[in-house]
Amino acid sequence: MIEIRGIRGFGRHGVFDHERADGQEFTVDVRLELDTRKAAASDLLADTVDYGKIAEQVHAAIENDPVDLIETLAQRIADICLADNRVSGAAVTIHKPSAPITVPFDDVVLTVQRRPGETS
Repeated sequence: MIEIRGIRGFGRHGVFDHERADGQEFTVDVRLELDTRKAAASDLLADTVDYGKIAEQVHAAIENDPVDLIETLAQRIADICLADNRVSGAAVTIHKPSAPITVPFDDVVLTVQRRPGETS
């Protein structure tokens, strides 16, 4: 399993006009399920998932193509993670600490878990 925690980006996701206009920071954690034995034996990047590339793609998903719901963003990111056929499952957690909530709170967090071939 590979985890990348705390991928931060500035996005304009949300249902309210001010969320789209002003934007806010989002943080994403991804967990990739994969068999690491081949990479451990060969010591070659080609035999594992390039987590740097995944992190760049997740960052781009946060910062581009705004959507209304973080559920939609989470699915988009899960699809990115599952594009590598070595990944047998992915968990995506999105943090939206500046969500438009009128009471004191720390964070809004959504986690989805997906496997290849599952429909959203």
